[in-house]
Amino acid sequence: MDVTELVKVSIILLLLATCVALLSRRLGIPYVTGLVLAGLPITELLSRPIGLNPTLVLNLFLPILIFEAGINTDVSRLRSTFKPIALLAGPGAVLSSAIIAALLKFGLGLDWIPALFVGVILANTDTVSMIAVFKEIPVPSRLSTIVEGETLFNDAAALVSFNLILQVYSTGSLTFLEGIQQLLFISLGGCVVGLVLGYLSIPIFARLDDALSSLLLTVAVALGTFQVGQFLGVSGAVAVVVAGLIFGNLGLSGNTSASNRITLLSFWEYASFTVNTFIFLLIGVEIDLVTLWRTLPAIIFAVLAYQIGRVLTVYPLLAGIRLIDRPIPLRWQHLLFLGNIKGSLSMALALSLPPTLPGRDVLIALVFGSVLVSLVGQGLSLPWVVKRLKLSKFSEAQQQVEELQAQLMTGKAAQDELDSLLKSGVLPKAVYEEMRSAYQVRIASAEKTLRELYNRRPDEVEGRSGKSSKLEAIRRRLLLAEKGALNEAMRKRILSEEIVRARIQILDEQLLKLEDD
Repeated sequence: MDVTELVKVSIILLLLATCVALLSRRLGIPYVTGLVLAGLPITELLSRPIGLNPTLVLNLFLPILIFEAGINTDVSRLRSTFKPIALLAGPGAVLSSAIIAALLKFGLGLDWIPALFVGVILANTDTVSMIAVFKEIPVPSRLSTIVEGETLFNDAAALVSFNLILQVYSTGSLTFLEGIQQLLFISLGGCVVGLVLGYLSIPIFARLDDALSSLLLTVAVALGTFQVGQFLGVSGAVAVVVAGLIFGNLGLSGNTSASNRITLLSFWEYASFTVNTFIFLLIGVEIDLVTLWRTLPAIIFAVLAYQIGRVLTVYPLLAGIRLIDRPIPLRWQHLLFLGNIKGSLSMALALSLPPTLPGRDVLIALVFGSVLVSLVGQGLSLPWVVKRLKLSKFSEAQQQVEELQAQLMTGKAAQDELDSLLKSGVLPKAVYEEMRSAYQVRIASAEKTLRELYNRRPDEVEGRSGKSSKLEAIRRRLLLAEKGALNEAMRKRILSEEIVRARIQILDEQLLKLEDD
């Protein structure tokens, strides 16, 4: 396809995406589901067929999506929910892959290698649809963090597992010990690459004095980290996850001006939205309905297989989480199971299957059909499921509290920016004091109202659970800050390990008593 034709196709896709955005909002269906459905007939409108290029997805689209998720992930929140995330994205993904592979092996008569390939592909979750629903229907922040964190690490785990199976297929053998060594090398090597490049980018970022140059650096870090990881034979996806977390939590939280920070985050939000738009449209374009109809019984069996795999991992693993962490409510577990939606990475991995693999076309049709059923069936029902499970606790009292908190945050952020402008000599002191006092009035008013709300008796407040959860969330952050200070003191040899461990145990017990936020 030449450049002119590529531009024409891009224009058609963008116009189609715009129409989908308007219709999906009016009809109340998820945007990504609408994109897939709109992509199904689009091949007939084009002079030459287009499709989902796996190389493009893995080397360009995937690093953008992972890096954007990484820079927007709060490490402190991730740390507080790390145990359930690690269980689902680590042992959960492996167990689910094995269950799906075994069912496909004995149910459809596939050989072990093809069954394992499809098992890894269908065990991968894509929660773009879930996050879109969360933006419209507020859910507890801990649940949202678990969903986002699982996706962030699940993509990397899927790529690592896929490459291991590919190595088994290529070499013909791989012992259990060799597999473990390879897994550790790929995963830990990716972490090291991400740590090194992430930390190296921060001082460069701090020296750049304009938003556009900073933006170019972040793009280079995202795409370059993935390529360096792949070149060194480690996981590029893991490297990008780590680099994104470091950059977002250390680079952007430094002395970056508010305008530069907004420009960067807005760019990455737009980049992620654009990439997802093209991916889900191209998923619809790539699917051949005639082929899917012929393989429909096998597709239905594959859908049942990955749902069984999800059931047998989510509920048992999260039932045992209460032994090491705060328990996960059963309603949350239902959503984690029912929101098990497949997406772009599953399609890209299916297209990346070795050309010499027996029955490759059938396996691709199997995956494509499962993705279509998942996006349409589960995607359309997801908003109803979230409402039915009554996960939202957004009362009028909670809305009032959050509006006051927003007033406080914006006022204090503006004051910090004014202080910076005064120190740099941009703003005269008389103007600075006048503008700062105006913000101080707004802050004082919000603080007074908030104090009155928090000091009321519980029976005077409508929706007191919302207010209670807010206070619990603040207490949780304070306890996590205490844990962080203790660990840092032990690392620097200021406090002995015995004292720190005893104190941390007390803090963990206090954390377990707090309600979920």
